[in-house]
Amino acid sequence: MGRRVNVIGVGMTKFAKPGASDEYHIMARDAGRLALADAGISYDEIEQVYAGYVYGDSTCGQRAAYTLGMTGIPVFNVNSNCSTGSSALYLARQAVESGMVECALALGFEKMARGALAAAFNDRESPMQPQAEMMVEVQGLSRAPGAAQMFGGAGREYRWKHGTKRETFGKIAEKARLHASRNPYALFNQVLSLDEIMASEEVFDPLTRFQCCPPTCGAGAAVLCSDDFAARHGITDAVYIAGQAMTTDYPSSIEEKSMIKMIGFDMTASAARQVYEKTGIGPDDVDVVELHDCFTANELLTYEGLGLCGDGQAEKFIWDGDNTYGGKFVVNPSGGLLSKGHPLGATGLAQCTELVWQLRGTADQRQVAGARIALQHNLGLGGACVVTLYRRD
Repeated sequence: MGRRVNVIGVGMTKFAKPGASDEYHIMARDAGRLALADAGISYDEIEQVYAGYVYGDSTCGQRAAYTLGMTGIPVFNVNSNCSTGSSALYLARQAVESGMVECALALGFEKMARGALAAAFNDRESPMQPQAEMMVEVQGLSRAPGAAQMFGGAGREYRWKHGTKRETFGKIAEKARLHASRNPYALFNQVLSLDEIMASEEVFDPLTRFQCCPPTCGAGAAVLCSDDFAARHGITDAVYIAGQAMTTDYPSSIEEKSMIKMIGFDMTASAARQVYEKTGIGPDDVDVVELHDCFTANELLTYEGLGLCGDGQAEKFIWDGDNTYGGKFVVNPSGGLLSKGHPLGATGLAQCTELVWQLRGTADQRQVAGARIALQHNLGLGGACVVTLYRRD
């Protein structure tokens, strides 16, 4: 890492179901205004904007940023599937760290349609074609949504390898709902029992409906700046990015014919390893985690990818309660993608917002006592993974 990059302002909207949200630029405006107010600065002081979204026309980033001001600054549009928000954060961090700018805004938003994810362009080959072909070769094709087949297939591969109970995956969703019940920004605040989760209709073994994240609308934002900028504005003891890494697919994603590898396990493990090596901080030092739980299967696999537990130890980790309050880590205190919701372009910045609140000690009923180090994991198939480590000294 070069010079230190501080996160001095964060904000997000309450997530909503498709059809129940404002327009994308209004959600972005609201999140951006909250982040600027939190930072105590005006939009005129922002030098660059990195705007992330998946479903939208070209220059939606400009349309969103213009609701905050029209100052002639560069606005970059970012699209990395489900890791879009963190990809925007990565670029904003890079701009500040390099000395290119003193202050940048990462802005993420999404207005999604009802139902499972679908391609926007059907007149050309999908960027996921190699992964889809490998999946068909390994496990065939069902009528389930494509993402559920991919992540469910990875969960099934893990289950067959380690003898994992189907209820173990459901236990993750039970924890997500409990955490979300304390989060006013979450889409689903209702607590569900393990029996209710397991009794919901099967989507793709081992996943039931309540183990799959919902299509969601929302926005998030973060203001990043240098130490000099923070000092000029009287900001001290800010949360800062201690380490960050972004990875894309390795040959193993396709060549090893493993659904676990295909859905990004090696991207996750590599990004985490890079962050730990850069910072000298290991997983055992982390207090709170927001990770990419688009399906319960991915949360289980990510425990091991991030080094929160050893290979094949995720089931014990879950049943011992080491992923929640009173255990080794508090994972997804926000409720995660499963319960807070997953507006693709906003997810990474919503994760950032939650972790900044946690490190400031302002997360209300969700507060992790004494949290000083936080880890974020955001994954997009096709593919990109961003792992970010935050600190407050």
